Amino acid sequence: MRQTGALQYKGQTRVASSAHNNNPIKPWMKNAMNPNPHYVSDILAAARARIQPAPYAGAVTPQEAYALLEADANIKLIDVRTDAERDWVGRVDVRQGQHEAIQWNTYPGALFNIEFLQQLAARAGKQDVLLFLCRSGVRSRHAAKLATEHGYQNCFDILEGFEGDKDGHGHRRTVGGWCQAGLPWLGA
Repeated sequence: MRQTGALQYKGQTRVASSAHNNNPIKPWMKNAMNPNPHYVSDILAAARARIQPAPYAGAVTPQEAYALLEADANIKLIDVRTDAERDWVGRVDVRQGQHEAIQWNTYPGALFNIEFLQQLAARAGKQDVLLFLCRSGVRSRHAAKLATEHGYQNCFDILEGFEGDKDGHGHRRTVGGWCQAGLPWLGA
């Protein structure tokens, strides 16, 4: 993996890297390191307004999700991709304790994970701000909706997902998504 930039956050160096993207650190990433007091609430308010009416709290862009995670250590990213996807494709690189892996579907077989809500309850509180991520933004919407229906009040879908949609050649990571945005991730 190639490093494309580094950020300082509370004495830690955070590296934005991508094996498939040569994007430098974006200006909004630097703003996340020293947010104003209303930074998190402003992003969440925009996310709530973005998709209304919605069966969950709202939707954030990958960039907003990263900014929220950097600005508030209590916000959690819930990666609902399969264990195989995370192992073979990659995963987000955020602070320890902010990344939770709970499969929406099991692998192999692509069957609904009947323990999804139990696993979520073991990792997150019903008042926590939860950012749901999948490959391209479909499973994460379903997960945010189900969690909301079961009392989680701050569920947000991460638009575009980890890899984004396919381009004209059928490839991912070139049209939207966490990776294409040049956000920190660990490759397989």
